Amino acid sequence: MTGPPDVSDDDDVLVQRTLDTEQDAPATQLVDTIAQLEHSDPLELSPVYDCIDSLVTDLFSSPPPAEADACLTFTYQGYRIHVQQDGTATIMRAASDER
Repeated sequence: MTGPPDVSDDDDVLVQRTLDTEQDAPATQLVDTIAQLEHSDPLELSPVYDCIDSLVTDLFSSPPPAEADACLTFTYQGYRIHVQQDGTATIMRAASDER
C-alpha cells in the first residue's frame, strides 16, 4: 500500500491500522487509536464527529465504486488522519501549523 499523498517519508507515520468497516461507528476506532497514542481515555478526547461529522461512516456505508479509490484526510487532536476506502487508516502527527 502506498501512503497518503501528504506523507513524504514512512518515518512520519505513527500508526497504520485497518478499520472494521462493518462497525456501526468506524470513526470511534480512530478515537481509540488516538487515545492510545496520547495515553488517555477515549472519553477524555473531544468527539471526532465535531471534526468530521459522519464522513468516515459514509465512506464505508455508501462507498463510491472501488475504481474511485476514495479517501478522507483530516486533522483531529493534533494528528493528521488519512482513511482509505478499503479501511486502511494512517495516523501521523499534524504539522505544527495545522494544530
